[in-house]
Amino acid sequence: MDLHLNTTHMWALVIGLVIGLAFFLLALRAYWSVSREFRRYKKMLGDKMELEHRQLNELSKEREKFLKENENLRLQVARLNDRTDNKVQREMEIYARAEKQMNISAPGFAPAWEIAKSQALTQLETEERGNSFPQRMFRKLVGGNATALPAEAAATATAKNGHAQSYDQQDS
Repeated sequence: MDLHLNTTHMWALVIGLVIGLAFFLLALRAYWSVSREFRRYKKMLGDKMELEHRQLNELSKEREKFLKENENLRLQVARLNDRTDNKVQREMEIYARAEKQMNISAPGFAPAWEIAKSQALTQLETEERGNSFPQRMFRKLVGGNATALPAEAAATATAKNGHAQSYDQQDS
């Protein structure tokens, strides 16, 4: 067996190496292109996450500010409701609403008067807690928490209103 390489074999080897080298260079170029694009996407994602983090921090700070402002306003409303002239005005509002309901439903009927008075009281309490119809619609459009009062403040308000109701029942 004679293993002599002739020129045909040499040319085939050189052409094969050149074609292989060309494919290798094309693959290397594609790899660099993909890795460059991957680095660019990674940087864009990092920038996007940083911007979203800043926005989330700003929103949470704004939310905390609004929660504090809401609590201050709630305390101010409670303080103003505790004044005697405001209590009388609130009671007059309850009676006016109850009277209106009585005239609509059953004039001259005492149990209906009590029911209407209690309905007016609960309606006024829900408005004071922030559950009135315009506020609910505003929350649906803008978003936000379902109640304006925390649970413990609502319990305190209910306890205060319970005492006010017992005074009303003593007057009757």
